[in-house]
Amino acid sequence: MEKLSNSIVKSLELTDFDIDRNLLDLPGVSLLIFTSVGCASCRFAREVLPTLALPVERLCWIDAGDNGGAVQRYGVFHLPALFVVKDGGFHGAVQSRLAVNELADAVRQALSLVPEELP
Repeated sequence: MEKLSNSIVKSLELTDFDIDRNLLDLPGVSLLIFTSVGCASCRFAREVLPTLALPVERLCWIDAGDNGGAVQRYGVFHLPALFVVKDGGFHGAVQSRLAVNELADAVRQALSLVPEELP
């Protein structure tokens, strides 16, 4: 696994109040990650994802416990839940282990889909 010591992409914390505006306005590729404080896999994702060389401009984190509206709209059933957004277009969910090659391939596959409107 390609892992670097420092964050190599920008990170943003989003909420129910600003998720749509940010995702619609941000240029390039955003990886939207729903997490929760009590989730061990989410803690691992928070630690590892910023260090991976992924084909994204930024990581957008949203706390599922505090943002039920976004959780419902995005249909989040398990955590962490990852979604790809590019230039305001929704490219769908990413199903992958948190390993750089597998996750990068999953992001590229999502980007090959026709974008939809944000949920």
